[in-house]
Amino acid sequence: MTDDAALYDAVVMLGFGGPEHPDDVLGFLERVTAGRGIPPERLAEVGRHYFIRGGTSPINAQNRAMRDALAERLAARGVGIDLVLANRNSPPFVADVLADLARQGRTRLLAWATAAYSSYSSCRQYREDLGMAVEQLDGTHVDVVKMPPFPDLPGLVEANIDLLAEVLRQTSGSRELLVLATTHSLPTALAATAGPEAGRSGGDLYTAQQRALVERVVPEAAARAGLAVVPEWRLVYQSRSGAPHVPWLEPDVNDAIGEAAGAGVTDVVILPVGFLTDHVEVSWDLDTQARQTAEGLGVTTHRVPTVGAHPAFLDSLADLLAAYATNAGRAPGPGELCRGDCCLNPRIQRPVADAVHLP
Repeated sequence: MTDDAALYDAVVMLGFGGPEHPDDVLGFLERVTAGRGIPPERLAEVGRHYFIRGGTSPINAQNRAMRDALAERLAARGVGIDLVLANRNSPPFVADVLADLARQGRTRLLAWATAAYSSYSSCRQYREDLGMAVEQLDGTHVDVVKMPPFPDLPGLVEANIDLLAEVLRQTSGSRELLVLATTHSLPTALAATAGPEAGRSGGDLYTAQQRALVERVVPEAAARAGLAVVPEWRLVYQSRSGAPHVPWLEPDVNDAIGEAAGAGVTDVVILPVGFLTDHVEVSWDLDTQARQTAEGLGVTTHRVPTVGAHPAFLDSLADLLAAYATNAGRAPGPGELCRGDCCLNPRIQRPVADAVHLP
């Protein structure tokens, strides 16, 4: 049931989705890559990453655990509102979840995506998922708004600092240390449309948000770890999946490791700043592929966990959700405003759900 203080009938937690059985893998990958011209051999290669892990991805279980932890924190804050998980690429699909909520008479919905930064794939595409799901409803009016990205969330910053500091303590004796902050690569055309925010002409807010976060995280983590010198860092990219002729954000994490080895770096700390949970792309690209690249070059890698289970992150996210759900919080800061033309896909435009704004 919904608490009287809540403005919404439910909170929809939007996830990317993932296979939970070997029979799900191919269909999942086809949905993820639909319309992108990915060769079948590339899908087979990526599918192998899942089959090595038993044909399942940990992302759904991780998101369910995050949902439950947030529900407990909202209840402790006096906000009695249901959190319902809905996925883009695997059951429960967004359209099915919204249809089910509509049948229950729950037609005022607040949504948030399990992605912290502004871009087409991490924000607007989820708004499209919601917008198209609403259009498919038969005769039921549903109001759904999506919470903006949260790159400045205090708990996101604190969790990254805490987790990085712990790894830096373990590497304090390293001779030459480099921090590689990794995030998902995007086609440069989509990166160029990430934004705009108020008072900004637009252009790669996705990279700017993450660079700004890492600029805060690394010095503070080094101080907490007791390092005399703040290590150098770079923002690098992973998980490219597009056609070879299409430009994507660079450098790739493996190329960056190669450059670091050539410069005499002995230890690389990998900080997956662009991700909330350790799903298959994160674990394969960093714990398998990047580690193999480093080992072949005589470099040692040290991997920082993602923030999704960190108490500081969950507490801060629960505070933000509670503020939006009850309209009792602050106004969005710079970079948090979603607009109708925000993060456009230059190839196609689809119906989108509104973004919520606090007064």
